[in-house]
Amino acid sequence: MAPYPFVRARSFRGNPDRFSGSSTSNSSSPDNPLRQKPNSHLLGAFTKAWGKSGLAEAALDDVFIDDITFPATDGYLLGATLFLPRGAKSHAVLINSATATPRKVYRQFAGYLARRGCAVLTYDYRGIGDSRQKAMVGYNQTKSLAGFNATMSDWAGKDVTAAVAWMRERYKALPLNFVGHSFGGQALGLLSNNTEVSRALFIAAQAGYWKLMASPENYRVYAMLKFVGLPLTRLMGYAPGWTGLGVDLPKGVFEQWASWVMSERYLFTDPRLPGLSNFANYKGALRALCFSDDPWATRPAVGLLCSGLAAIEPEILTIKPADIGATRIGHFGFFRPEHRDTLWRGAAEWIQA
Repeated sequence: MAPYPFVRARSFRGNPDRFSGSSTSNSSSPDNPLRQKPNSHLLGAFTKAWGKSGLAEAALDDVFIDDITFPATDGYLLGATLFLPRGAKSHAVLINSATATPRKVYRQFAGYLARRGCAVLTYDYRGIGDSRQKAMVGYNQTKSLAGFNATMSDWAGKDVTAAVAWMRERYKALPLNFVGHSFGGQALGLLSNNTEVSRALFIAAQAGYWKLMASPENYRVYAMLKFVGLPLTRLMGYAPGWTGLGVDLPKGVFEQWASWVMSERYLFTDPRLPGLSNFANYKGALRALCFSDDPWATRPAVGLLCSGLAAIEPEILTIKPADIGATRIGHFGFFRPEHRDTLWRGAAEWIQA
């Protein structure tokens, strides 16, 4: 999968809804940007696909933003960002990332929801972004993922579950809504506390069996996983991002993901996945968006994932780029700011209905 663009963070103090635990924000006023070293590998992709960062940052100036940490269910600290409106809060929204995708990708959409009155949390799964352990030597260097134990089951059962609990505890009086992009949507059914979610919006979330992907992408994914990704991951002890993933992945995450991709019913036939029984527990509303030019989350793949949520009748919408006056959307395009007045507005209105 291609590398994913991101926006450099701006973080504010003076937050009226200050997190009572650990915060990593290092700015003292709304005029001081959080200093972060940009990832040069992704910078070109961001400029090409997302436009100029100055315009994007200006759009967040009226939102309180804090970079924080919170513990997963096993105590592992996860890097996160909390977005808060300056006025009254009407909804709590948790944004759950795709595989190999840092939370920075969702920053502009999270800010958009916050300006509409939502308290929004984005976060990184263990081993990704700011939830990756730091090395003991060098300045702000990340530790190698070789030997780091994590699976997709851990992401769902320990990280996403904890994020839902954190938001539910903090915003008890607000409806809790769930935005799941790709794997982020898959995780909903695995959560022991998915009954806490009132509404779930899936963005290109699918049961990613390789034969349900569009051709020729399905053959590329199959070959990459079987003949490059798996052998290299077992050799190096982790899946290196330079193979096309964009970021490094823990070995257990990549191996479990690959096994699901090779299985006809994706994660639904994984005998080591006890969280599968939780799919039947979700009874909230669900809208699943798929895009006609997305080769991974095709309509059959989205439908297969939604079929696991047997207690509800999901609403599945297929959107063509031409429907919104765009030339492309794809698997990640929903989160580009150019869709603020089309895809974002429709999503926000449904989330806040």
